[in-house]
Amino acid sequence: MFGFFKPKKKQKVVDTTLRIDLHSHLLPGIDDGAQSMDESLRLIRTLAHLGYTKCITTPHIMCDAYGNTKVSILSALQELKEALIAAEIEMEIEAAAEYYVDEGLEGLIEKNELLLIADKYLLFETSYSHKPQQFEEIIFQIQTAGHTPLLAHPERYRYIKNPEVEYPALKALGVEFQVNLNSFNGHYGKSAEKNAQYLNDLGLIDFLGSDTHNLGHVENLGKVLKSKQYREIYQKNKIKNSLLG
Repeated sequence: MFGFFKPKKKQKVVDTTLRIDLHSHLLPGIDDGAQSMDESLRLIRTLAHLGYTKCITTPHIMCDAYGNTKVSILSALQELKEALIAAEIEMEIEAAAEYYVDEGLEGLIEKNELLLIADKYLLFETSYSHKPQQFEEIIFQIQTAGHTPLLAHPERYRYIKNPEVEYPALKALGVEFQVNLNSFNGHYGKSAEKNAQYLNDLGLIDFLGSDTHNLGHVENLGKVLKSKQYREIYQKNKIKNSLLG
């Protein structure tokens, strides 16, 4: 007796083209990213060649190092927009900020002097070596103000010693994760690479960021975007960059 041929199920095709970046340092001369308008334009032109059509650039706001404000960032953004038009570079660009958890952040939240991603996400970072003493309280304060806490590059924090417990605990608090693409090929070291892969395997990644500061970052990014490993991220995670358009 002949058996019936059972056709293979077609696999769902997932679009892995990353058109929107939500973490970069492209405004000239205001933090440790691009240091001149020429460098900003070179970086953005290269990002465009990689397929990006929109960049939400996020300069540091940090009490002891980068005293940027909402007003100064938006002013720098306008200058960059004008330079992009003059250079005939097609890239939609917006600005938010990457907030360091320090004594200044609480006041900015209370005064509502924030630059959010998509009017929703507050991108924040901490010390790489030490967990903030009132970390949970800051997360709660962000949420109470009506914002979604989005932790920048969680894979890079060396104080996370027990990822199997600590990452899910942060997720349970309502924190979303933005992982740096360059972590996947060891650009930030073996520990960050291992943690990025762990977050990937568990499907804990919400957003992918370039965290572009310089041309070296963008060149490395091009290699990651062509890798098999990059395509696998979309099989295990619901990446939400496309929702920021």
